[in-house]
Amino acid sequence: MEENKIRLLPEIVANQIAAGEVVDNPSSAIKEMMENAIDAGATSVTVNFRNGGLELIQVVDNGCGMSPIDARMAFDRHATSKIRDFDDVYRLQTFGFRGEALASIAAVAQVELRTRKAEDEVGTITIVNGGEFISQTPTMCPVGSQFMVRNLFYTAPARRKFASDKAKMVTEIKKVFRQVALCNPEIRCELMSNDMPIMTLPSGSLSERIVDVVGRHIKTNLLEVAVDTSLVKISGYVGRPAAAKQKNNEQYLFVNGRYFRSSQIYRAIMKAYEKLIPENSSPSYFLYLDVETDRVDVNVSPHKTEVRFADAEDLYQIITSAIRSTLAKSGSIGMMDFDNKVAIDIPVLGGGAAVYQEPKTSSGRAYNPFEAGYADGAADPNMTVDMSMYDVPYIDDGGKAGEQITSAPSSRGAAVSGLKDVSWSQMPFNNEFALGAEPVDMEDEEQYEEFSSNLIMGEDEESSLEFVPSSIGLQQSFEEPSALEFSDVYSPGNGYAFAKSGGRMMVVDLRRAKERILYDGYIAALSCGAASSQQLLFPEELTLSLSDYSLLEEFAEEFAALGFDLQLQGEGRVQVCGVPSSIVGQSADCLLYELLREAEQRGNMADKMREDMARVMAVSGSRNISHNITGEAAMQLLQQLKECENYSFTPSGKAIMAELTAEELRMKLS
Repeated sequence: MEENKIRLLPEIVANQIAAGEVVDNPSSAIKEMMENAIDAGATSVTVNFRNGGLELIQVVDNGCGMSPIDARMAFDRHATSKIRDFDDVYRLQTFGFRGEALASIAAVAQVELRTRKAEDEVGTITIVNGGEFISQTPTMCPVGSQFMVRNLFYTAPARRKFASDKAKMVTEIKKVFRQVALCNPEIRCELMSNDMPIMTLPSGSLSERIVDVVGRHIKTNLLEVAVDTSLVKISGYVGRPAAAKQKNNEQYLFVNGRYFRSSQIYRAIMKAYEKLIPENSSPSYFLYLDVETDRVDVNVSPHKTEVRFADAEDLYQIITSAIRSTLAKSGSIGMMDFDNKVAIDIPVLGGGAAVYQEPKTSSGRAYNPFEAGYADGAADPNMTVDMSMYDVPYIDDGGKAGEQITSAPSSRGAAVSGLKDVSWSQMPFNNEFALGAEPVDMEDEEQYEEFSSNLIMGEDEESSLEFVPSSIGLQQSFEEPSALEFSDVYSPGNGYAFAKSGGRMMVVDLRRAKERILYDGYIAALSCGAASSQQLLFPEELTLSLSDYSLLEEFAEEFAALGFDLQLQGEGRVQVCGVPSSIVGQSADCLLYELLREAEQRGNMADKMREDMARVMAVSGSRNISHNITGEAAMQLLQQLKECENYSFTPSGKAIMAELTAEELRMKLS
């Protein structure tokens, strides 16, 4: 008889397997512990990591802390203080609820927890290695909790083997840190790498937190969204259409304080921006949804980044309308006034009233302009022009009003003949049919002869048309567009310049022109050369995090091509001996940090990374342009601009120049 094959897995093995879903990289562990700290009522959370989080993850908070018994039970699977029964899952007010995070982390790492409650005189230190409880002893520590996770995945060598890309792990840690920080702007958050701070976010308002996380550049591009309905309350900010980007990482969605992703809501947001941004671009948004807890399910995936809404379709429409309304208030789109109760008077066409009469049409089958007789002016003398089809009214000086002209006297021209005897004063030519024309008295023979000689061709008059046989084809020629040339340049001293180009008056944004010139130069330098560098009299010494220092080592060639003279001295210390000549007088450390962020985001996409670095350098260098630039200096700048491959737009797609038309001036002066 065969043995029974099904066995119950040991708890440690089960926890290690479960850890593969809950904690698949260091950033997952940091997310779970930061959310636990916030659930504990912390007002300050500090995260420190080493070697991409594999060597050490340290999370320190000033929350309520834990008793010795709670500290021991916290590492047991399905032990939680957040829920009591299954129905509580649909009434969640906290981040964590399943009781799996700490047990999963402890199963694949060496964990040390120091914690103390405010009412306790001493705290406790609890040690768990690989899911096995080691010890718990009293210790002195501040109120709150301090988690130290060492040697992550040391019990799962296969998982640790796949975690070899340190730069990618650091990027993921920063990404998760930003998500949690944006959820809780009232909490001070600090991120450190190898015991050195790389991001410190003080507590403040939501707009201040967004600027601290994303950067100062977004401050002028934010539009506030505030809508409160019976289904959902929407708050937050969206970006202006002009600030949309092809690759946009400034997109965050939160529901009840929890970060999540949703392709449906993304489509609802994009629908609000329809026809306002290019098809390959997307806007920035930071939207916070408050929904009744029983109308949203957050227990969809282990990472809790996917949610389901009970009123999904209605929610999507509300989001689109809310953003559309915000864009309308900013002037990005026209806004209809649905609150206007005053009826609009629209005239209605009365019955039987003819507004216009459709003219009759016909075609002359014998018409052939390529006949020699047509070109020579010798028309068929027997030809009769039937004008009855035109219903031409005339002004009657003595005849009957409304009578139609069907022919013209043959004695009055060679091209028409056989008309009945009609007074020429009845012809429509007697009116002022042309602007500024003097009335013609058709009864006056001299005036008539002068008028008819200008109107029709006489019998003996030679045609000015030259007959071209149909068998000979003519090559149509097109003039080559003239090269861009500027003249009569005038600079009023406000960063703009007026110039003539091709007979048109142009207004040029000199800062944007400088940005385009610098961008093209940096692209060329990154491809095959080096930009000019300005040596510093007193070199600056910077201290970078080890992750940034490793990035700087990896892309040292690109930084040298941009014009930076950097001496890497190890342990995060960098000596700046020279900077690009275009940024002299600016803060080199801020620019280096921004360039490192671009290199970090692009990773191994070398071409895109170089374009982004060139763009950052061009924007920074263009800030040095003087607002009181002279006309001569502006002319030199425009001469350099016309040599650029794209002299109409900046690298980010903003217009460099615009035509100032006479119609616009008339509208301004009207």
